[in-house]
Order: sequence, then C-alpha cells, then structure tokens
Amino acid sequence: MGGAVSAGEDNDELIDHLKAAQYIRSELVEQAFRAVDRADYYLEEFKENAYKDLAWKHGNIHLSAPCIYSEVMEALDLQPGLSFLNLGSGTGYLSSMVGLILGPFGVNHGVELHSDVTEYAKQKLDFFIRTSDSFDKFDFCEPSFVTGNCLEISPGCSQYDRVYCGAGVQKQHEGYMKSLLKVGGVLVMPLEEKLTKITRTGPSAWETKKILAVSFAPLIQPCQSESGESRLVQLHSKPCATRC
Repeated sequence: MGGAVSAGEDNDELIDHLKAAQYIRSELVEQAFRAVDRADYYLEEFKENAYKDLAWKHGNIHLSAPCIYSEVMEALDLQPGLSFLNLGSGTGYLSSMVGLILGPFGVNHGVELHSDVTEYAKQKLDFFIRTSDSFDKFDFCEPSFVTGNCLEISPGCSQYDRVYCGAGVQKQHEGYMKSLLKVGGVLVMPLEEKLTKITRTGPSAWETKKILAVSFAPLIQPCQSESGESRLVQLHSKPCATRC
C-alpha cells in the first residue's frame, strides 16, 4: 500500500508532502523523519524509488510506504524514556526514528524473523551512527536487534510501553500481542486488514481505534526445532543509557 502522496526529490521534500497530506501531524514525528534519510535503508540500485510513497521489497528486505510509517509513528504517541518493541523490525528504519524520540533512558528493541535482514539492519544502524549529524540534535536510544519469531518471545521478558507489529496479525494472536503491553501502553498493528491502535487502559481493559485500511503480509507461524521445542526470543530491557 502507498502512493497517497506525491513523490519527493529528496527526504525533506518527501516529508513536506507527508505533512501537507496530514500523515505527519506532530513536531516530534516530523523531526524524526527529517533526521533519518529513507534512501539510506535502500540497496544502492533501488535508491531512485526511496522518496516515493510506496512500499519496497527485495528478497526478505521490506520497507512499508512512508504514509504507513507516518501513521504508525503518530499513533504510537512516543515520548522520551519509554520502552519500545518493534516486531518484524526489518531494516531498522522505523526503530531508528523511534530511538531519536525515546532518548537515553528509553528501551528500543527489535525482533526480526530473517537473520539476513537482522544483519542488514545492524549495518544500516552502524552507517547511521557513523554518518548522521542527528546526534547534535537528539539523544539517541540505539536500537538492539535480535533474530527470532515474534510469536515466541519468552514469557519472562518485560512488558513494553509501546509495541508495533509490522506484519498482519491474525485474530487468534491478538491476545498474545496485547500481553506484551504495560498498563497505559499503546499497541499498533495491522489487524484484519486495518491498521489498529490498542491502548491498555487497565489490567483487562482496552480501547481500540481503527486507523486506516492496509494490506500486510501475515505473521509467519512458529515452527518447532528438531528437538520439538520452540526457540524462545530473549529480550533484556536495560535502559539505553546503560547500553549505548
């Protein structure tokens, strides 16, 4: 899905179009989008498409359309110091923008199914850290990426203030996704072909808002190892200031 706004010639022009179309509505989200150049997360031979409002996929590497990421960032209602979990973290583009808002006392975790994409994300993160001048403007909460199935997160892991899932969530996994969230937290995910925002208002109380119609590839179901045991994903919620 994408193409809701016209193509830009560079990252700033893309953001200008997203603002004009009301996909980017807050100053914090605008600053984060301007600080992270979308083209840096493309393979070199595809960069001419980076500023179009279109999704991009090459092998296991995938980027959602800019208008989708804009709606996700706005819906997450990010603030400094929060903990964030990105399920299907992909290239790390979204996680890097989130990290610019979370600041040094946040937590920024990504879980990615494909090991080659995890390595790609780490390379792109390293490039961002080495070449970006954003560190003069932001305290960055560096993302931490692990490989695994996001439906197999260890029950012993902490809950998060903000959770995003970048794959289509089947109705039977809605409860699992909600279980990853702290009271007061926000979960954004594609659920039944709608980008959906769920706020946990109490231990067993929820508010649900449908944001817009989307089409995402569905979550891949876990497969057991040869021993018949699942491979649990371990996440350690140390604040960014103690890790970066």
